[in-house]
Amino acid sequence: MTTSNQPPAGNLPLTPDRVEAIRAGYAFDAPALELGALVNGEARPDVPIRIPLAMTNRHGLIAGATGTGKTRTLQLLAEQFSAHGVPVFAADIKGDLSGIAGVGIPNDKLLARTLAIGQDWVPTASPTEFFSLGGVGRGIPLRATVAGFGPLLLSKVLGLNDTQESSLGLVFHYADQAGLPLLDLTDLRAVLTFLVSDAAAGELTELGGLSKATVGVILRELTVFANQGADVFFGEPEIDTLEFLRTTTDGRGVVSLLEVPGVADKPAVFSTFLMWLLADLFNDLPEVGDQDKPKLVFFFDEAHLLFKDASRDFLDSITQTVRLIRSKGVGIFFITQTPKDVPGDVLAQLGSRVQHQLRAFTPDDAKALRATVSTFPHSGYDLEEVLTTLGTGEAIVTVMNEKGAPSPVAWTRLRAPQGTMSPTPPEQIDTMVAASPLLIRYGAAIDRDSAREILATRLEEANRAAQAAQDALDQAEAAAVAEKEQDARTVREAKAENKAQAEYDRLMRQTQPGTRRRTPSRPQKSVLEQVLGSSVTKSILTGVVGGIFGTRRRR
Repeated sequence: MTTSNQPPAGNLPLTPDRVEAIRAGYAFDAPALELGALVNGEARPDVPIRIPLAMTNRHGLIAGATGTGKTRTLQLLAEQFSAHGVPVFAADIKGDLSGIAGVGIPNDKLLARTLAIGQDWVPTASPTEFFSLGGVGRGIPLRATVAGFGPLLLSKVLGLNDTQESSLGLVFHYADQAGLPLLDLTDLRAVLTFLVSDAAAGELTELGGLSKATVGVILRELTVFANQGADVFFGEPEIDTLEFLRTTTDGRGVVSLLEVPGVADKPAVFSTFLMWLLADLFNDLPEVGDQDKPKLVFFFDEAHLLFKDASRDFLDSITQTVRLIRSKGVGIFFITQTPKDVPGDVLAQLGSRVQHQLRAFTPDDAKALRATVSTFPHSGYDLEEVLTTLGTGEAIVTVMNEKGAPSPVAWTRLRAPQGTMSPTPPEQIDTMVAASPLLIRYGAAIDRDSAREILATRLEEANRAAQAAQDALDQAEAAAVAEKEQDARTVREAKAENKAQAEYDRLMRQTQPGTRRRTPSRPQKSVLEQVLGSSVTKSILTGVVGGIFGTRRRR
């Protein structure tokens, strides 16, 4: 490999005319971010390479192999955005970006490098807030409710088809109308399960109904999603994304760092949060058009995780967001190893490029290298050779100038960050988090009654009502049986009385032969029946009749 002060073969020093063209191409009148100095055999501090601040909402790409300085370039840009009063949001996946919160430590090598490129290096810490997904790890917890996330983005994340997406939208609508807050994934699973149970028969009839098969698919995808760690992200209090647009009292933009160590094996959670964050900002921010500086700049480190295994709908959502969000004053920079990690539709919208060294150890690497070279404007370099021989902290740069055209391609030695280039110690992060005013608002999770608890309560009340109804029915049936038995007894008693009356009439006829009984009138018969029908009268008459018959027998 050639040294940083000597051009590789096939890349002789640029002609004076070419150097002047590059100088003119980066001589912007408006405020700009200082990237570094042109390399032309040696560093040329008199030819600074810069990015117009006003054009950074046209997005950008920082690419390069592992260990070539991408994170330091990110830190350099974030520090300068902050100094210009532009808030920054970045995901600190490896933890080494956290040094932006500390004051840089000078050494002889660092000072010699910065002097050679004309950088007036002053150790400076940037105002920094640390966040974590759902409070897992160090930082202020970031959460979103399932209702706030919405069915469309959730459908894209889950990879649902049109029918399933429509059904999920129906579930969200029902939950809203029924007063069932969807705060976390458990709430959503509870509502889905309820709507296909017998207890919910007819609940969605007017809305078109819900297929059990469709619900089964959604539930399975939710389970996979939760197992990837998504459960920690959903809940309350939901973060207000406008918190990321804060500035300090001295006018510097606050750098918001999302600490997400170990996210490489959970790309769905990472991409889900970032896309929700952008979508929420897009909905909340007003249209502002082109301004002299962005309202906020997003850095997506390890951008390949954002696109890994993403569905077509999800990629379309990202593409649309990147295309439209610049009108809200938000700039986006993707950081990844090669441009091929970023879908072509997204890559086409990235106005600034900082390309660190690429390696071509395999046929696939060589193919990726040629593809990368083809994306740059024409230059005086043999880029296939230059890109494999760049030193650490060097890059090939082209940006969008003030007129919206690409600047000349420039081999650049990049400036050094002014913050610490080592991770901030954990105890220092904990101290900063404890002192943050946001901790009071977002630190403690809120566990209020939501869809799961409300449905459980309603089902319990319904069960109690059903039990009470069953008890009442059992009592009514018991009363009916008792009444039926009473009626049967009454009938039996009436039959017995009728039989006794008949027997009495027969005996009377036998004791008074030839005598015609006068039939009493109705009232008299009624009284007579009452008298004769009593058990006492029957007993007396029975004795009398028996006595008479007994006397006759004795005669």
